[in-house]
Amino acid sequence: MTSPEDTPAPALPDKTAIRDAASVVIVRRDGGRARLLMGKRGAKAAFMPSKFVFPGGAIDPADTALPVETPLAPLTARRLAEAAPEGVGATLARTAVREMFEETGLALGRADARARGLADAAPAPWQPFLARGLRPATDALRFIFRAVTPEGRPRRFDARFFLVDASEIAGDPDDFSGAEDELSDLTWLDFAEARRLEMPFITEIVLAEVSAILREGGADRPAPFFHHDNERSWFRAL
Repeated sequence: MTSPEDTPAPALPDKTAIRDAASVVIVRRDGGRARLLMGKRGAKAAFMPSKFVFPGGAIDPADTALPVETPLAPLTARRLAEAAPEGVGATLARTAVREMFEETGLALGRADARARGLADAAPAPWQPFLARGLRPATDALRFIFRAVTPEGRPRRFDARFFLVDASEIAGDPDDFSGAEDELSDLTWLDFAEARRLEMPFITEIVLAEVSAILREGGADRPAPFFHHDNERSWFRAL
C-alpha cells in the first residue's frame, strides 16, 4: 500500500507556458473623433500591473464550443489559421467576445431567439451573455495583430488582437455597470489621450497599427506578427 508520504504532489501549472489569448480594440466613431476603450489593470496583477490595456485574456475551456453559431469573416479566419493549431481561430474570437463582456460589461452580440433558451445548458462563463438573448457577433471582429510575450516574463501569451466598431455593441456603449473588477478606469479615449497613458510596449504598437488602419479608411492591411526567435525580435506579416 502506498503511504501518503509516497504519493507525489500534484504538478503545479507552468505559469510561464505560452497561452493563447485574445484582446479587443473597440473603436467608437461618434462625437467627431475616433475613440478607443481602455482600462487599467490592478496594481497587484501578476501581468502588466497598473498598465492601461485593451480588454482581453486567455482562452477559457468554455470558449471551445458553444451551442450557437459563431462564424468569422473569411479574411480573419484565414489569417488566424496561419501558424496556429487547427480551429483555434474560432475559439479566440469567442474568447475576445467573452473577455470584452466580462471586463467591460459590453456585449458584442446579435439578437438570437434561441440563445436565451440555451443559456442554462451553456458553459457557466457564457450563461450571462446568452441569457440576454444574444449570440456572439464574432463575424464583426477583424484580426489585426499578433504578439508573443518574450521569455522571462511572469506570464506568457500568444495574443491575437481584434478590431471592432462600437456600433456592433448590443446596448449602451457607456454602460459599464456589468463589468467585473479586473479593469478599472474604463474610459473612451482619443488617440492623443491614449498615448499619454502608462501602457505596455505592445499596446503602443497595436495603437499605432489601429491608427494606420483608420487613417487608410479601414483598407486591408496584413496583420503583423511580433515574435521572438534565437534572442531576436521580429515582425512577420500574416
